[in-house]
Amino acid sequence: MLNPTSWWIAVEPIDLRRGMDGLLTAITLQFGHDGLAGGAYVFRNRSGTRIKVVCADGSGVWMCVRRLREGRFVWPRSNDRVCEIDAQVFAWLCTGVDWHRLCAKPLVGARV
Repeated sequence: MLNPTSWWIAVEPIDLRRGMDGLLTAITLQFGHDGLAGGAYVFRNRSGTRIKVVCADGSGVWMCVRRLREGRFVWPRSNDRVCEIDAQVFAWLCTGVDWHRLCAKPLVGARV
C-alpha cells in the first residue's frame, strides 16, 4: 500500500518518458531531497494531461501514472522547484479538481 511520509509536487514539467530511476535522480539533483526517504513526488508532462508519482517505501519503489481524458491537472505556480502538499490536496489533484479554490481561506469579514 502506498503510504508516503510526505507529498511533494515538482513545479516545472518533466519528460515523463523517464523511468523511476531517472525520476529518483531528478529528485536528488533538482530538489536536493533523498528520493528513498519515503516521500511521494508528483511530476507532470508539459501539456499537464499526465502525472507520474514516485515513492519509495522500505521494500521497493512505487511508480504510478495517471492520465486525464479531458482537461488538465491544476498545478501550483511557485518560484520554488518543489512544493509540499497534503494527502487531501493530492486526492483533489488526481481527480482534476481545482484544489487551489478548495484550499482558499475565507476572507475576514466576508459575507457568505
